[in-house]
Amino acid sequence: MVWIEGGTFTMGSDSHYPEEAPAHRVTVAGFWIDPHPVTNREFALFVSRTRYRTVAERIPTAADYPDADPTRLVAGSSVFIKPDRPVRLDRPYQWWHWVPGADWRHPQGPGTSIRKRPDHPVVHIAWDDVAAYADWAGKEVPTEAEWEYACRGGLDGAEFAWGDEFEPGNTAMANTWRGVFPHHNTGDDGYEGTSPVGSFPPNGYGLSDMVGNVWEWTQDWYTAHQGQEHACCVAVDPRGGTEEGSRDHAQPHIGRRVIKGGSHLCAPNYCQRYRPAARMAQAVDTSTSHLGFRLIARQ
Repeated sequence: MVWIEGGTFTMGSDSHYPEEAPAHRVTVAGFWIDPHPVTNREFALFVSRTRYRTVAERIPTAADYPDADPTRLVAGSSVFIKPDRPVRLDRPYQWWHWVPGADWRHPQGPGTSIRKRPDHPVVHIAWDDVAAYADWAGKEVPTEAEWEYACRGGLDGAEFAWGDEFEPGNTAMANTWRGVFPHHNTGDDGYEGTSPVGSFPPNGYGLSDMVGNVWEWTQDWYTAHQGQEHACCVAVDPRGGTEEGSRDHAQPHIGRRVIKGGSHLCAPNYCQRYRPAARMAQAVDTSTSHLGFRLIARQ
């Protein structure tokens, strides 16, 4: 793990998506952090030692999802499937599909494998899976503030984890979508899906894949920055929100946590969230083919 000396930084942004605002000053204490997202190889060791079954591998129950069609209560996860033509960007279910049998071992569904991807980030990981791995490893999930501070790599206020230019010297700095999302990816950076961790330059703290490749879970319940008590002073080691306050009207019984960092699906024409300040809400019971995690250890 990499030691991150504590300090004060500007969290959030006033220049991009509204959920990132307002930019505000935050102080975090020092902590250790994984140098890259947890990989398939590392997660496989955890599973072999514990016989753990991920949420995506379990059959959902009617008690947990009383409004669901019983025929759809099968083990599986959400998978990105590239459309074969341009589609409207306000209809994500044209590229996101629930795939029975998709899980961390079968990232695109039955018949696919991670056998040749041992050093890719593990995906199809729901919140309970993160918590179980963290407990086994004796580590913790970072707060949103800790994660963003580490992502910035010492560049306080910079737009990206490496500075203010997306591709300095025409160099790809992260695994992001190349081309026009969601139907055309040139693969100019060498990858269309996930990439082995460390395939792109690390940030100033020596951390790989803090931006792009896969989104990463944080421990904070999702809430707007405006709801935090930071207007008059610097917030110290903030913990975001409450489970009840994080819920969305579309799923009022499911809490949502903050995920950070963007993924290989973030593109200039869609989801420009390959930045430290970017944030999204993720339902704790949901896993996807572009969401993973890394852990920290506090003093």
